[in-house]
Amino acid sequence: IVSPGILADAPADSPIWTEEVFGPLAVVQRARDAEHALQLANDSPFGLQGAVFTRSLAQAFHFAEGFEVGSLWINEASRFRLDLYPFGGAKQSGFGREGVRYAIEELSQLKFIGIRPL
Repeated sequence: IVSPGILADAPADSPIWTEEVFGPLAVVQRARDAEHALQLANDSPFGLQGAVFTRSLAQAFHFAEGFEVGSLWINEASRFRLDLYPFGGAKQSGFGREGVRYAIEELSQLKFIGIRPL
């Protein structure tokens, strides 16, 4: 059994930000504001999934447009996957999409956005 861990304020040039890490680990970095948070999130060679928690619908759509990930959850975390959702990543997190309908759109850059009102 591996216990989950949280790593806070790791230097931006450390391998934890630039290499794939598998396991129950959350890396947390402070951001000055929403724009800085988006910059930090996109400053990665990976982009499989992301999540944003906000009460502002305008801010949710701002992140939906600017966050470079294959799937984005608003006010929810990625806890499940259904074949009707386009599943796949951006950047070095893979190419194409899985899921019955989306398999034929392998070369597109789709993004799923799920929003749960608070």
